Amino acid sequence: MLDLPNTAQIAGNAVKWGRMGRGPAMVAIHGTPFSSQVWRRIIPSLAEHRTVYYFDLVGYGQSEMRAGQDVSLGVQNEVLAALMDEWQLDRPDVLAHDFGGATALRGWYLNGLRYGSLTIFDAVALAPWGSPFVQHVRQHEAAFAGMPDYMHRAMLRAYLQTAAHQPLSEEAHEVYAAPWLGPVGQPAFYRQIAQMDQRFTDEVEPLYGAMDCPVTVLWGEQDAWIPIERGQELARRISDRPIIRVPGAGHLIQDDRPEAIVAAVLGMILGR
Repeated sequence: MLDLPNTAQIAGNAVKWGRMGRGPAMVAIHGTPFSSQVWRRIIPSLAEHRTVYYFDLVGYGQSEMRAGQDVSLGVQNEVLAALMDEWQLDRPDVLAHDFGGATALRGWYLNGLRYGSLTIFDAVALAPWGSPFVQHVRQHEAAFAGMPDYMHRAMLRAYLQTAAHQPLSEEAHEVYAAPWLGPVGQPAFYRQIAQMDQRFTDEVEPLYGAMDCPVTVLWGEQDAWIPIERGQELARRISDRPIIRVPGAGHLIQDDRPEAIVAAVLGMILGR
């Protein structure tokens, strides 16, 4: 498990973060419904070459969760910008997945953040997105938040598995489910789904264009959440490199094929 011993106060939210390694800076940004623990098998392999900063998005993992909280994509890039300022980072390498991809792109195009390189995979970036389950929760958030614990656990377990192509281990299920359990975690889980709004990618999508840093786009060939065709289009818009297809992987490459992520990042940062 990754340790998050530090707390940053940003826009009224307590954001938990940690760092590991040595050398130039890298920032790892997780997606939904996960936390920075999704990097637990990735960061140790990068720490010999980079000082990797990782954090839990607002409303996720060990970061603060509370009723009425804004946990939308509209706030996460502001948190990223504030953290990079607090860490005094200038052009760190960035590794981003899912909502973390949207956060990194919004940070670049809306906040003026600049990166040394960007490795982005299975990102929420191009419309349309949002499954029928997401749309249903958005309409009935209170009903889902108040479900009996056993029903919530069963739904959460099934939902997490759909992110991966291979069967998730019991350890992975426990790690990913833990923040979303109990009287604080359960409503927080449905709160972040209820605030999934395509307008936060719609407002930045027209700005996509070549970035002045190396960009690598990876995608799981069996991603059942966001089809690989979306990744091909994203690579065409923001990178001068073809997409890297990851066979045997779904949306959650960190569990299906972690070595593919490590290889892509090391190829990027050591090959420049």
